Amino acid sequence: MSDNTNSGGNSGGGNAGLAFIVGGILVVVAILAYFMFFRGGMEPASKDIDVDVNLPRVEAPAVPTPGPTTN
Repeated sequence: MSDNTNSGGNSGGGNAGLAFIVGGILVVVAILAYFMFFRGGMEPASKDIDVDVNLPRVEAPAVPTPGPTTN
């Protein structure tokens, strides 16, 4: 039976690329969170909405009178 030992003293060095990837993702998330929560430091534009609705009065058409009936 052989023991799995690392005698090269080179443990954990393969994760340097993964650390850069995770660090880059954290930077992108921090930038997105800043713009989402603080809106990039810009004040929201105020909108003045003034709506005036004037419609003509609508009346129902006159009902025709019934004609004479013949029995």
